[in-house]
Amino acid sequence: MWSEGDGYVKTPIYEMRYSDGHNRFFIKREDLLPFSLGGNKARKAALFFEDMEKGGYDCVLTYGSSSSNHLRIVANMAASKGIPCHIVSPDFDTGKTNNSRLVDLFGARVKVCSLTEVKDTIRELNEYLSSQGYRPYFIPGGGHGNLGTQAYVQAYDEICEFEKLTGQHFDYIYHASGTGTTQAGLVCGSILSGDGKKIIGISIARKNPYGKEVIAESINAYLASIDFNAKVSPESVDFVDSYVADGYGSRNQEILNVIRQVLISDGILLDSTYTGKAFYGMKEHISKMRIRHSNILFIHTGGTPLFFDGLETGLVTD
Repeated sequence: MWSEGDGYVKTPIYEMRYSDGHNRFFIKREDLLPFSLGGNKARKAALFFEDMEKGGYDCVLTYGSSSSNHLRIVANMAASKGIPCHIVSPDFDTGKTNNSRLVDLFGARVKVCSLTEVKDTIRELNEYLSSQGYRPYFIPGGGHGNLGTQAYVQAYDEICEFEKLTGQHFDYIYHASGTGTTQAGLVCGSILSGDGKKIIGISIARKNPYGKEVIAESINAYLASIDFNAKVSPESVDFVDSYVADGYGSRNQEILNVIRQVLISDGILLDSTYTGKAFYGMKEHISKMRIRHSNILFIHTGGTPLFFDGLETGLVTD
């Protein structure tokens, strides 16, 4: 990843000022990864680009929406390496976002199509790029796949290292769960370490049972890839779909209130699509489950540009 110490940058963990009066809250600042405003997509993309370079590929092809943190990171990483970046994006987007403006700045080429045409469009674009003499490397939307899962096995190892160094133990780990590989990696990390932590993903859009099924598939695919003899059922995955509000990109006032609260108490930017929704969901889930006297780690998975989209659409009131 990014050179430091034993090979890559480790993001900090520290206790928050935020309090619910019953538990201690800590935060792992993935948004401080030192590339393009950081986030879980930066951690994943670093592994994909390492794999791409090892294979001698010279062009990137990926998929995502205009507000996608994944697209911002991939487009920026490709531009930094002087590699062409091609993006397939669905036509249901509602307009320009700060992430899409950055994608344009990085010079990525975006091809828009209907959601039903995405698979065929990716295939056709891959064939076209190959016919033009390129060796395109496809990165799944959101960094889905075993490499994306591996990135968060590594992040889990960092959490375990922090616990050993400080003597601080976490009872619960909460985070925003979208395509599922972040949660899959954390669960795999917990399985491999044998510590049995509760890994709770707050869905940003997907509903169950599909949400649990996708994560279980990612967990089992990764464990099989490293010949680890274990299998996880969807029912065992803690994927909470009660706080998606109006789905992807929604701006529920209760979520905005939590974003404002965390910004004031801790000076940390959350966004209404991912981290703010997850923090709100965590708060509500802890209350519903009556969790008390626990050490709770929230993983800040990034999305800083989306905070500023929120400024334009109701985060700040007169």
